[in-house]
Amino acid sequence: MRADAFLTAAEALPFAALDDLTGGRGLVVVAPHPDDESLGCGGLIAQACARGLPVRLVVVSDGVGSHPNSPSYPPARLRDLREEETRAAARALGLAAEQIGFLRLPDRAVPATGPAAEAAAEAIAAAARACGAGALFVTWARDPHCDHQACAALAGLARRRLPAVRLFAYPVWGWSLPGDTEVGAPPRGVRLDISGQRAAKASAVAAHRSQTTDLIDDDPEGFRLDASMLERFAQPFEIFLEVPA
Repeated sequence: MRADAFLTAAEALPFAALDDLTGGRGLVVVAPHPDDESLGCGGLIAQACARGLPVRLVVVSDGVGSHPNSPSYPPARLRDLREEETRAAARALGLAAEQIGFLRLPDRAVPATGPAAEAAAEAIAAAARACGAGALFVTWARDPHCDHQACAALAGLARRRLPAVRLFAYPVWGWSLPGDTEVGAPPRGVRLDISGQRAAKASAVAAHRSQTTDLIDDDPEGFRLDASMLERFAQPFEIFLEVPA
């Protein structure tokens, strides 16, 4: 199926309640970079926290690839900034700092196989066990970013360690795929109504100031989320594609 048809169909998936995704249990969100959790799952996290469900966030990479040439924010300082932004975003969603794990794998080089990948998968599985998770949420394997694809593989490895835990994918950069890209079978999954969590999600996204403002202005190759991407994730629903076992 072509990407344009797939994504149009994904935007028309049926609505489901939070319990339909998690079975009323906890959940784990796996984010390749600091900000992916707010973009793709901010409403989900806020809704689960408001319900009192146990939630864990695992941020896989150190995020330092966003501004690789900034003199004022060398890698260690940028990593610390992005982690602090993530904690601020989490607070906006109702998530406490102790519910977040930072794996600090190298941005743009997250491994999908090998010992480091197995260790990361075990960390994800441990987070799931800690919150009695019924579901994992990770970026779509078709997202055109190597770290997003690697994290999809890591979540798949983690699910092998977790009987009866469902796996869902959320598109982030998949929305930028050329329309004629072949992405496989039609989408299966659901949409979650987050109309009641839109303000919290917007605050969480805005907390990632290094990605949404000119906070870091001394790297001509620095990354910034553009208006069209921010608008894409301001909708009153989030899309979760079920990943078959």
